[in-house]
Amino acid sequence: MAPKNRWREHPAELLRVGEGFSLADVDPRATPGWGGTKQQGKAFGKARGPLLSELQERLYAHGRTGGSRSVLLVVQGMDTSGKGGVVRHVMGMVDPQGVALRAFGRPTEEEARHHYLWRVRRALPTGGQIGVFDRSHYEDVLVARVDELVEPAVWQKRYEEINRFEREVAEAGTTIIKVALVISREEQGLRLMERLQRFDKHWKFDPADVDARKKWDDYQQAYADVLDRTSTDVAPWYVVPADRKWYARLAVTELLTRALIDLGLGWPTPRWKVETQQRRLAATMDEATIAEARASEKAVKKKLKRDEQEFAAAVAAATG
Repeated sequence: MAPKNRWREHPAELLRVGEGFSLADVDPRATPGWGGTKQQGKAFGKARGPLLSELQERLYAHGRTGGSRSVLLVVQGMDTSGKGGVVRHVMGMVDPQGVALRAFGRPTEEEARHHYLWRVRRALPTGGQIGVFDRSHYEDVLVARVDELVEPAVWQKRYEEINRFEREVAEAGTTIIKVALVISREEQGLRLMERLQRFDKHWKFDPADVDARKKWDDYQQAYADVLDRTSTDVAPWYVVPADRKWYARLAVTELLTRALIDLGLGWPTPRWKVETQQRRLAATMDEATIAEARASEKAVKKKLKRDEQEFAAAVAAATG
């Protein structure tokens, strides 16, 4: 039996940055819209797998047949906010061949010689792909600002540059989902301390993370300005409380599922005639194998019809 949908309000509406939004009002430990327990949330998120997988397969199929639609999931957040966990758990439910993952760290020497958006353009998903950015071009108005890597006049003009860039990406056929994972300073401290306590997590610790904590307020202001100035109709921000990892993963799963549903993709129609190709294939098969294929045709069509009905019901439940 499928887990009960306990969303009181869909996160696509509840978490979207809109007029009057204030980052200071976000409770990082909250679970907005979810009316169930942690275990119920984890079970429901896992149960989304089959629907999410088929939605992604339909997108991938369109890309393989010349379609230009794609999805870009941008995941931003302070250190230890759970970016990697969200990517691993959510994207782990879909076929990896249809996912283009890119983690943006400090620019390489080659990247630094170009405009800051150069490396981002090169990483955009192609038709049929779900692109995932673990950090992104927003580092250039966050880290670059707080660590004073460029003059204020430089990073201040980047907000509108980013808005224009994302508008171009959206017009080319890419649905953009931007997620800001919001973690409390206390929870971040606990997660960093755990990394120091566990030798198997030492590789994840960076002394610079402690330095960044000293600039916490500066980063909060930088994030607030990003959310205020770059959440647009074509590329909205969704602010996800992230102290509870299970909730952040559940919410992002729902956001991605809704975005794929909204594409409204069916299975692509082939450019060739099925009957013609069936005759050509039959000409390469022996009579016994042809008979076996024809005998199974009714069962195949019956299962396909049932699968389509189940998919339609799952979509209706996810959007109802």
